[in-house]
Amino acid sequence: MDGRFAIVSLGCAKNLVDSEVMADVMLKNGYDKVEPEQADVLIINTCAFIDPAKQEAIDTIFAATRARENGEAPATQKIIVAGCLSQRYAKELVDLMPEVDCFLGVDYVCKVATVAKACLEGSAEKVYSTKVSTLVPDFGETRYRLTHKHFAYVKIAEGCNHACSYCVIPRIRGAHRSRPQANVLREVRALVEQGVKEINLIAQDTTYYGMDKWEEKAQRTSGVDSSRGESLATLLREINDIPGDFWVRVLYTHPAHWSQELIDTFAQCEKVVKYVDIPLQHISAHILEEQRRKTDGDYIRNLIRNLRAAVPGIGLRTTFISGLPGETEDDHAELRDFIREFRFERAGVFPYSREEGSLAARMKNQVHHSTRKRRANELSMILAGIADEIGLECVGQTLRVLVDAPGIARGPWDAPDVDGTIHVDPALPVGEFAEVEIVDAIAYELFAEGATDDSEE
Repeated sequence: MDGRFAIVSLGCAKNLVDSEVMADVMLKNGYDKVEPEQADVLIINTCAFIDPAKQEAIDTIFAATRARENGEAPATQKIIVAGCLSQRYAKELVDLMPEVDCFLGVDYVCKVATVAKACLEGSAEKVYSTKVSTLVPDFGETRYRLTHKHFAYVKIAEGCNHACSYCVIPRIRGAHRSRPQANVLREVRALVEQGVKEINLIAQDTTYYGMDKWEEKAQRTSGVDSSRGESLATLLREINDIPGDFWVRVLYTHPAHWSQELIDTFAQCEKVVKYVDIPLQHISAHILEEQRRKTDGDYIRNLIRNLRAAVPGIGLRTTFISGLPGETEDDHAELRDFIREFRFERAGVFPYSREEGSLAARMKNQVHHSTRKRRANELSMILAGIADEIGLECVGQTLRVLVDAPGIARGPWDAPDVDGTIHVDPALPVGEFAEVEIVDAIAYELFAEGATDDSEE
């Protein structure tokens, strides 16, 4: 079918994979990919995790409808709103956003071309969605990648089995469903053959990978155990054996599922980059219980010590939530002291967002928004100081980096789009690894020998 489409992808890397799948489906059905102001069909893939993400989605949708009304886009352009916002609020949005032609839930990503055709013909329904998401992300090679050619995200599972009190992701994305390991390996091999240098494994909870298929049902606190079936450890070992010069990065690990086997796997697999993304959310046992994180402060402290002992030079990325209902000044002080003691290589803190439909939204003792902001700002200032110290400790080191653009690279501790960058010699080839010596640092921004003034802009 002749037609032009554009896609705007909002939210996390997991959403980006869905956007890549939709782009591929549209291309294979004869559509040409163009800029949004030229498209006959504009697909906006949305996030609805927290209020700022919902607001960004709403702003993007209204900007698109205004562009159509003002003649900045074709007057006949059809706007399809896909992703988490549609999955969560489709029925309400039909009345609130009559300008939108169609709302597409998360299980319909592979059917987007059929829906687009119906929109263009004027026969589309307003909502295409399932009540509960059950799609397994078994996309394999059917993706049009929207990242740089030299790195890719590989979604190894969908959904989440946790019931964290502040989160609504299970209500949007459903229960955890793992892809078959053979399918993941086939995709990774294909990407490496295409020249990809960095594989980023993603899921709502990568450490739960395979556990949903164990004969004896895994508990929410079960550790990775390959004797019981496929697991993140078996997957990493198999990926590590794939020939080629590339590295593997694991994102979104849950602290409750780490085991000694998984720690040893990180230590032993040379292609697994020495970096762990492990959102801890808090350290106070009282708040962790209220968050329903299935961990406590002693467990977390021991896990971090074990990781650092087993994998020297590992970079730990984490996030914290400040101001959950019931958080006291003592809880806040414990988190503050914990951050100072453990000095995470990469970290962020967010004030608690009261999400409708979450357990925490109904809790008593809601912390005033100004107190949440004050506490989060205090922690952010501490993290900024630690970042400066850690950056300066890198000066004089030689690092292996992956060059993303002329003069810009990332090191082992730098995941795409979320961590820092390394300014390097602009002559280094893009998409390749290089060895560079660090000569200066400003927090998460490092500067290697040969970096030019232009690379600092």
